[in-house]
Amino acid sequence: MAQSPQSTQQDTEDSNGGNPWEAYDPNDDGPPLASYATIAGGFSCGLVTFLVIRRQEAGGLPERVAPQDIGVIAGASFALSRLLTKKKVTAFIRAPFTEYEGKGDAPGELEERPRGSGSKRAIGELLTCPYCLDMWAATAGIVGLVVVPRETRVVASILAAFGLSDLLQGVYRKSIAG
Repeated sequence: MAQSPQSTQQDTEDSNGGNPWEAYDPNDDGPPLASYATIAGGFSCGLVTFLVIRRQEAGGLPERVAPQDIGVIAGASFALSRLLTKKKVTAFIRAPFTEYEGKGDAPGELEERPRGSGSKRAIGELLTCPYCLDMWAATAGIVGLVVVPRETRVVASILAAFGLSDLLQGVYRKSIAG
């Protein structure tokens, strides 16, 4: 009985050790997919564990998050992700996972690129991408609202004001530049 092209391809994939990501980038210089999966899995498991445990506690989970809280957390997430991924003053956090490339587009910001491979590179990519870190920051903000709402609102308000101030500084810079 002749094998179909599909079964031959399956046999080849199985003989490669069953690595589902191997064919994604044959040159092996693409993103560290296994490390991404580990980080995303850890994030998801941590969040689900929190939700399950919190739901069983006396206070439980809130029915909903107030729109004004979502707005403040969104502003805080923006500011926190820029602070952690771009600002000079937090370069020490990124340094083990990144390589300095030069000054960033905005004052007080740096351009860096991830270095290393595997988990080190995946963490470097997370720490140099404000868009990527936003989900982590937003989750921390909402979890904070559930666990310690008063303290979270104060910290989130500070971060949101910082983010708005950063935006206003950018508008000012553009207005005087011409």
